[in-house]
This record gives sequence, C-alpha cells and structure tokens, in this order.
Amino acid sequence: MTKTNDDETVISARHETDNLDPRTDAPAPGASAEPVTIAPVQLGPITVPTPVVLSPMAGVTNWPFRVICEEYGPDGLYVAEMITARALVARNPKALRLCRFAPSEKIRSLQLYGVNPAIVEQAAHIVVDEHMADHVDLNFGCPVPKVTRRGGGSALPWKTDLFREIIQRVVRVCGESNIPVTAKIRVGIDHEHETFMEAGRIAQEEGCAAVTLHARTTAEYYGGHSDWSRIGELTEALDIPVFGNGDIWGADDALAMVRETGCAGVAIGRGCQGRPWLFADIKHAFAGDPTRVNPTLGDVCRVIERHAELLVEFYDGDERMAVHDLRKHVAWYLKGFPVGGSTRKAFMECESLEDVRREIGKLDPAMTFPERVKDKPRGRVRFAKKVHLPYGWLDSRETTHEQRETLFGDDPMDASY
Repeated sequence: MTKTNDDETVISARHETDNLDPRTDAPAPGASAEPVTIAPVQLGPITVPTPVVLSPMAGVTNWPFRVICEEYGPDGLYVAEMITARALVARNPKALRLCRFAPSEKIRSLQLYGVNPAIVEQAAHIVVDEHMADHVDLNFGCPVPKVTRRGGGSALPWKTDLFREIIQRVVRVCGESNIPVTAKIRVGIDHEHETFMEAGRIAQEEGCAAVTLHARTTAEYYGGHSDWSRIGELTEALDIPVFGNGDIWGADDALAMVRETGCAGVAIGRGCQGRPWLFADIKHAFAGDPTRVNPTLGDVCRVIERHAELLVEFYDGDERMAVHDLRKHVAWYLKGFPVGGSTRKAFMECESLEDVRREIGKLDPAMTFPERVKDKPRGRVRFAKKVHLPYGWLDSRETTHEQRETLFGDDPMDASY
C-alpha cells in the first residue's frame, strides 16, 4: 500500500483464489492488477472515509442487517430501506419502525420515495424536525412495476419537471439543518428513453451532494450485466461524486468498477445478501490488503443467530415476526452449502429463537464456504421485462395537469406497507 497524501490511498486488486489460503485467510503471493485510487467522499458536513454504500433494499436493510454489515465493513454509508413518503406522513407504524437506527450506527442514512413533491417535502420535514437521520437519499431507481406504474422510482426522471421539483423541495428542507441529500437513479426507462445524464445534471444543479447510478435501465431490471461504462460517462460529466452500483459480487468487482469508471465510490446491493462479510473484503481491498473472509458454516451460523437476536429487538420482542423476517436471509446465508432440502425446509418452519438455534445445532460447523458460490451473483436474476408506466407517460418530458391529478390522488396504498 502506497500513501499519496492524507486523503488518498493507492491500492492494488488481487484475486481471492490466487492470494489466500481458503482455510487460514493468510495472504499468498500473487500479481497485482493496475492500482486503483480511492479517497474519502464529502457529503455536506459528513465525511465518508471509505466510499462504500450498503444500498437500500426493501425488506432487507433494516437496522439489524445494517449493523451486521457495518460491523464487518469500513466507515461507509449503510442506508435504511426505502421509506414511502406518504406512509411516513400518515405515521404508518411500519414506516416509523423502518426509520429506526441502532445506537452503534455512525451515519444515519434514510431513503425516501414518493411521486408527489408536496408529500415528499412533508416527509422531509418530519425527518428533519424529529432528527431522524443525518443523510437523506431519494429513490429514483426502483424498477418494480407497482412503483413505476405510478410514475415513481426509475420512471420518474423521465418527467424532468417532477424530478427537479422533488429534489428542490427536499434539498431546501434538509439544507436548513445541513443534512446532505443524494439521489439514486438508473440509466433510463430503456435504451430509447435514457435519462441518467440529464437526471445527474439536474441533481447537481439542485443541490444534491452525490448521485448513485445503477447501470441498468428499468427494462433490464436485474438481468444481464450492468453497463459500467455509463457510470464512467456520468462521473466525467458531473462535479459531484458519483457512486457506481450494479454487479459487485466480490471485492475485486468493487476495485474493477472504480478502476474502469473513475467513480468516487461503490454501492452494494444484492451482492451482500447472505454475505455481510463482503464489506470486510471490500474494506481490506480498499486498504490494499489481499485478505478475504472465508467463513465456515459454523461462522455463518453464528451470524444467523446474531441476526435473529437483533431482529427480535427490532420487532420489540416478537420472536415470531423476527424469525419470519429471518427466513429469506437464511436462504441466502445457506446458499451453496450442501445442507439438504429438509434442513432448508426446517429453517423455513421456525417460529422462535429456540427453533432457529435447534436447527443451527444440527449443522456441521466445520463445513467450508463453497467455492462455486463465492463472489457469484446473489438473489433473483429477474431478466428484462415489460416496463409498466402511467398512461401516456412517454409522450412528453413534462407532466400534464391531468397526469398530476392522477398521480397525486388520494391513494391509500401509498400510505401502507
């Protein structure tokens, strides 16, 4: 590792399988790739020492999972799952639960989603007035049909007036308390309707401290490989930091993205599902250390148990809710381990911490992490699909009066989870 100045470090990328003993985690000889330069990122008054972001994921990044990731990882940003603005304004109990942060979290990062600028502004006021967060991210990247068919998520930047107004209002509210605002976007609706360059410029003009680009279109969903070249294009076009997102499955991917695009930092989504130690690997990589975490099944089971215990705290002592929430995580934690269908089924039927601990006790703690799933894609691939949009959405780049009336109508679904 070579120091260049107080804020910048030159690091080298190494392949895990070439540089580690899989049993001891000891570094082994290996050739370095082209060096990568990484530096702290400043978001308003917040310094992010290592620009690594846990991307908000619905149903995944509540504070128990964030705490586990942050314990492994560097001093980055670990963002809460998307909060629906209308639900927060309506004081929906689940929305309020999702706004909670653990005392150990260093930077409280919260993501807001909404289509109606007035409602998103009200939600921002609640966040500011009740001291809920240190940083606010705005979701303009979600490709899920139930979001895009109402003009939200990755569909919204197509309407530049709406996109600009939401950012203006939230930046104004948050700016009064010196809370930085960032935006998460995609390349566009499809390759005939790309929005990322214009959206990035608008975000910068209206005071966003940074932008995260998931290098896929809405139509591409999570299929294929994200086009990192678009991250490079946006990085060159903007003066504010750009975080790259898409297909970071291992530490070497994070290094490669920075090397290829020049982005200021990386955002990790599905790659950490069932592998929170990915943040430790990336921390090591960004420090020039070739060490990687190679957990045994026993190590993984200790993470599962701790995750379960934290979820019980998150659900105010309700073990049943906690264990039900844990189920999807267990499927990710056990991915690739030859534990058998009956074991997986037994975990899916657990109703208490005692049940979880009983099933953990049946597993072989010495089993090594399977090579065939190491640094490989996680979660559902979900290939390209039809994009669902409001009627006439692509006819123009600005919203009509009729569209606004339809979009901003009293929809009770927007206040629920």
